[in-house]
Amino acid sequence: MIVVLTGGTGGAKFVQGLKQVVAPRDLVAVVNTGDDFVCWGLNISPDLDSITYALAGILSRERGWGIEGDTFECLEAMRRLGEPAWFRLGDRDLATHVFRTAELRAGKPLSEVTREIAARLGVESRVLPMSDQPVETRVMTPLGELGFEEYFVRERHGVPVSEVRFRGSDRAVAAPGVLDAIANAEAILVAPSNPITSIGPILAVAGIREALRETPAPVAAISPIVGGAAVSGPAADLMRMQNLEVSASGVARAYSDFLDLLIADQSDSSQAADLETAGVGTVFTPTVMKSEGDKKALAEAALRGVTSLRTAGAAR
Repeated sequence: MIVVLTGGTGGAKFVQGLKQVVAPRDLVAVVNTGDDFVCWGLNISPDLDSITYALAGILSRERGWGIEGDTFECLEAMRRLGEPAWFRLGDRDLATHVFRTAELRAGKPLSEVTREIAARLGVESRVLPMSDQPVETRVMTPLGELGFEEYFVRERHGVPVSEVRFRGSDRAVAAPGVLDAIANAEAILVAPSNPITSIGPILAVAGIREALRETPAPVAAISPIVGGAAVSGPAADLMRMQNLEVSASGVARAYSDFLDLLIADQSDSSQAADLETAGVGTVFTPTVMKSEGDKKALAEAALRGVTSLRTAGAAR
């Protein structure tokens, strides 16, 4: 069983790579829900949907989110009615949100609803929200406190950030299956997602970080930083805000208490000595995923890395 902690567009791309090299029933995705919010009265789970759509083979290749070939007639109609239209909800995508909202209002936990959505879309892998309790990623800016999607999409992550908080994390527990998957995994991979706002909320849920420290499985992370810059999104700015160096070494530091291996881009091989000093094994390989072949190659490199750790007995 391969467990991947994931969120964001980089995480969805990496899961598309894993889908090509791991048997569906052997793959478990533990997904960030800190971005979840309510729009037009509907419960939206951006990362859960992207990962589910990726595994179902219907994720938009052009956008990296939403459904391939979707239309936006409802969005335009809502705009004409004066409703917020900054978050682009596609017409077919809306069906997922309507279904989720009805099931949650009927009293089902998010993990059960996610399982039902995945099954109805033909996904055989397990897709687990990090928690059934709400954990909101809140971003402190000169405009005030914003939800993550308000900051990321509405403001196009163009405002300074002084702090990131995970509201509700002190009351949240891991969703059913998450801790067992980590404890019994053959290997655990941390996707090339934003360490602060895609992986950070997962690690903030009680028990998950501890489980990663204690698992006998090797834990490898793929760096989303290449050549001192984020491949996409605000990861660089948010890492600086957290006093983390914007580098492969900074990513390793963010996960230092449980990380065995870092998969970093080949252009960052000059950091090998720093990473070795920090006690983190490193594999340097191309990590920018522009094609399906790139995604597959990165997934294969990550799996080779954790396999070598198991073979050498380097895992904990």
